[in-house]
Amino acid sequence: MTAPALALSLQQPDGRHRALLARHRVARWVRAALAAPAQISVRIVDEAEGRRLNREYRGKDYATDVLTFAYAAEPVVVADVVLCAPVVERDARALGLPLAHHYAHLLVHGTLHAQGFDHERAADARRMHRREREVLRALGLHDPYPDEPLPRR
Repeated sequence: MTAPALALSLQQPDGRHRALLARHRVARWVRAALAAPAQISVRIVDEAEGRRLNREYRGKDYATDVLTFAYAAEPVVVADVVLCAPVVERDARALGLPLAHHYAHLLVHGTLHAQGFDHERAADARRMHRREREVLRALGLHDPYPDEPLPRR
């Protein structure tokens, strides 16, 4: 199966994880979660910018790990995915995960949001988590929801 086309803009203003987040890696992780062609901008931000964006767009006054701004889902997915580097680092450390693996998970998570997946209601969360697990398993990465039963085939 051929992966959907991806136009990727990768913005890393402080360059903190430039080597870890090489364009080919980010594209691979995002593309793995896509079901349609996409134009996605990925921006890695510091804590101040992450907090500002979360406050302005979600009304929550703290920096969060990933924010997705979805503009269109079809015929082409158009979105911005914003990752807050200090939060991602802290969470990866707390979870005992390699930083690259946690970035991969959050990019998959954000890309799924860009395509309309959500986790506000239990049924939607199960659907989204099932898809995340499938994508991460295909990438050879960790299961972010080990306490949830595996979906039946």
